[in-house]
Amino acid sequence: MVWCTPDYSPDDSRSFIAKSQADWNNGHSYCFAILDVKDNSFLGSVGLTQINRAHNIANIGIWVRTTRTCRGAGAAATRLVARFAFQELRLSRLEFLVAADNKASARVAEKVHARVEGLLRQRLIISGKSHDALLCSLIPSDLTPL
Repeated sequence: MVWCTPDYSPDDSRSFIAKSQADWNNGHSYCFAILDVKDNSFLGSVGLTQINRAHNIANIGIWVRTTRTCRGAGAAATRLVARFAFQELRLSRLEFLVAADNKASARVAEKVHARVEGLLRQRLIISGKSHDALLCSLIPSDLTPL
């Protein structure tokens, strides 16, 4: 994650939460915490950003703590947020923009039945370096029951 740097502080977290609340209230983006249902521990986050009402689309992004990956939490959270996007916000398409070498995020997109639409050359800048990205999409009919 480009924001995850060694100097990320509790004040940075508080600022993020305040901005997330304002963005939610304004309908600009929606950020959700991913919590473990067993002990309520924090696992990561999933969110809808770059909402475009003219075309009824949004980006969906997710991250899960390295120590808690490969257990299905990312896919489950993504399905829930996709249902929120399609049912509550009435969006018709969600897009995943995944660094081509990010196998974990690509696997989450695959698990929720998002379709890979193409490889976008040098689409992302991560740590000052250009990276190719996969563009995946999810539409309501792609979702399977939980």
